[in-house]
Amino acid sequence: MVIPSARIVIAGGSGFLGVSLAEYLSASGREVVLISRSAPKPVGDWKHVVWDGRTLGDWRHELHGATGLVNLTGRSVNCIKTPDHRDEILRSRVESTRVLGRALRIVDSPPPVWVQMSTAHIYGDPPELVCSEDSPFGHGLAPDVGRAWEEEFRESALPNQRRVILRTGFVLGRNRGAGGGALSTLKRLTQFGLGGTVGSGTQGMSWIHERDMNRLFERALFDPNMLGPYISSAPHPVSQKDFMRELRRAVGMPMGLPAFAWMVRFGAKWLLNTDPELILYGRYVVSKRLKDFGFVFQFPELRPALEDLLERRT
Repeated sequence: MVIPSARIVIAGGSGFLGVSLAEYLSASGREVVLISRSAPKPVGDWKHVVWDGRTLGDWRHELHGATGLVNLTGRSVNCIKTPDHRDEILRSRVESTRVLGRALRIVDSPPPVWVQMSTAHIYGDPPELVCSEDSPFGHGLAPDVGRAWEEEFRESALPNQRRVILRTGFVLGRNRGAGGGALSTLKRLTQFGLGGTVGSGTQGMSWIHERDMNRLFERALFDPNMLGPYISSAPHPVSQKDFMRELRRAVGMPMGLPAFAWMVRFGAKWLLNTDPELILYGRYVVSKRLKDFGFVFQFPELRPALEDLLERRT
């Protein structure tokens, strides 16, 4: 597939995933515009425009004549789920999607494709079931947020736009100055000997290497045959126990202390200031649609993915 030159607008692009995508696209000759509340910490070959994620402003002019729009906006879920945080997690996703839709309707030449981030957590936390795009959605905060996010996207996108939803799992990537995602935290804990089995250890960890994630964004932006929702996760999810064993191997740590559920609940809240359910629960997801579509992962297996990102780089 020949990829033309292009101008891509990334909303919510100042974080770990946005900077990774911006570097990937700009390295291949694409013009990149990041729209976010604050400028990304690293300096790169892109333009940054400020918005608040809720109201129209001059940022809307960046959409005029753009080749594609990617929306990554949303408050981090790596927090204690207080009522205020729950509200922010939902509103930051729904309101940003809504205002992008409003902006698209007042520019003369809106982008013909909109790629929308979503979450694989929309399927809930089934302990053993392997979910695909055809699986029923789960129940609880994350599935409810995912449903609301996708519903707003479908209402906000233009009728003639090609619309792609990427239901993303755990993205493994490097810290380019904008944070390294959850992998950075897990690597640090593992290096201190704390990277053992958590709880039962059977909870699913559905992951994807950042290079494959960026390749999926690229494919979604430029392949006219890509349409609708896709699970964006490597084809071989693993249990938490197996994930941590491979992570210990990658960083050269021979042991990892296990943690019972009550220890995780205490430590997550009082030491890490985050939600213990992020590690105590999980899901196994595999994309049926990407397989049918013929997408080939460069990193389908966990060990080579971690070796590429971490071995001899710590």
